[in-house]
Amino acid sequence: MSDLKATEYKRFEDVKQVRPDGSEFWRARELAPVLEYTKWENFAKVIKRAMIACENSGHSVEECFPEVRKTSAMPHGGVKEIVDYELSRYACYLIVQNGDPRKEVIALGQTYFAIQTYRQEVADRFNELDEDSRRLVVRGDIKQWNQLLAETARNAGVITQEEFAIFQNAGYMGLYGGLDVQDIHERKGLEVGQKILDYMGSTELIANLFRISQTEEKLRKDGVDNAQVATAVHHSVGCEVRKAIEQIGGTMPEDLPTPEKSIAQLEKERMERLKQKAMDGQLMLDE
Repeated sequence: MSDLKATEYKRFEDVKQVRPDGSEFWRARELAPVLEYTKWENFAKVIKRAMIACENSGHSVEECFPEVRKTSAMPHGGVKEIVDYELSRYACYLIVQNGDPRKEVIALGQTYFAIQTYRQEVADRFNELDEDSRRLVVRGDIKQWNQLLAETARNAGVITQEEFAIFQNAGYMGLYGGLDVQDIHERKGLEVGQKILDYMGSTELIANLFRISQTEEKLRKDGVDNAQVATAVHHSVGCEVRKAIEQIGGTMPEDLPTPEKSIAQLEKERMERLKQKAMDGQLMLDE
């Protein structure tokens, strides 16, 4: 995601709230001005249209648009009851789909919530995948995030190959309790040229994906412009991810088993199966 898009999308992130159970929601009263609706009555009409679309799509309106009420003091005494909604990500998506298309912010919101909804759908499907498929999915994400992290690190002052090697090692050392890339490579019993990321299970890959993505975001948000500071940030984020694993009673990444097959082997096997299906005339168009 470009810095420009990240800045534009920040308006939606700023009003997002997270419940104790980790679920996200947006208060309708806070989302309305972000979408440039100055009158609640007009925004309420959009919400109603979104509710109809929600019902037609087979989703629960009560779950996606839970109504909340609060009281507000009147200028001359007394109180009035105010209706609000704790909107799910999907509810917000339906709202921007039913909003005023002439507003630039509505188009922006459509993209933002479409991306967020897609990510949730991917996460839901991810839970249904087998271990090999999970590894392939997360490894693909890591490749993209590593490219983005490299670019952000360069903008943060990590210029030379030596600086980048130190920067990368710092992240691993934070996450792996002091072990650097070479230590992890040896611990996994890998040969020269074999990449440690290609010999990680899905749980270990996910921990590293979180390290990489959170480091990229922090470097960018904090405006880091010094190689030493960037390296310290990477190490710190790695340590925080390790602490989170420890707090939930998870297995430390260095203690997780090393898969027998590499990502390259899995990809080769998948391609061979697809080729065989094609030869047998069994390959569907969506494969």
